[in-house]
Amino acid sequence: MTTVAVTVGASATDNVVLDAAHTTCFIPSKLLPDCNKVVRGYDWSNGNNVPAILDSYISTGFQATNFGLAVDVINQMIQAREERVFNELDNTTVQACTIFLGYTSNMISSGLRETIRFLVQHNLVDCLVTTAGGVEEDFIKCLGQSLVGDFELNGKYLRQNGINRIGNLLVPNDNYCKFEDWVNPILDEMLEEQNKNGIVEFGLHQKW
Repeated sequence: MTTVAVTVGASATDNVVLDAAHTTCFIPSKLLPDCNKVVRGYDWSNGNNVPAILDSYISTGFQATNFGLAVDVINQMIQAREERVFNELDNTTVQACTIFLGYTSNMISSGLRETIRFLVQHNLVDCLVTTAGGVEEDFIKCLGQSLVGDFELNGKYLRQNGINRIGNLLVPNDNYCKFEDWVNPILDEMLEEQNKNGIVEFGLHQKW
């Protein structure tokens, strides 16, 4: 059925414009084949059911949906990791999925360090990929505490008080001094050993 909008007293041109606007605004809705998930959040009257909460994210909308998609991918990785496949090189079976976890140093400076530690401790990842700073910040966390600050803190004020800022995290200069006091003797000992044996290493595999 076609609906035509007609305004009494209007010109033919006006009626054409109104008819076009009416047709455009009242286009019948059609279901999209790839977008059929109903928006629905978690019903908190069911209590704190963590698996159900995570499952609900994908239908919550906005960034929660992206989080839910990430949860699905992680679950697929874990499931694939538990499966075994045949390895033709040595006629053995190996796990079907190897999970790599990559992170930058600022993630270790934050509270995510404890999450990464948990994943490693409980064998939920197979390999870590990080920077030298990621290793350094981990050691520094063992030697001193970082504090929660603010993104807008004045840099000059922080410098005058011997404080470094990483986003909204604050790291005292003393932490870096403690790290240098710990690592420098180790590096000196390594250099002494290399000089004594006539071997100086440049990188991991080059020896002169």
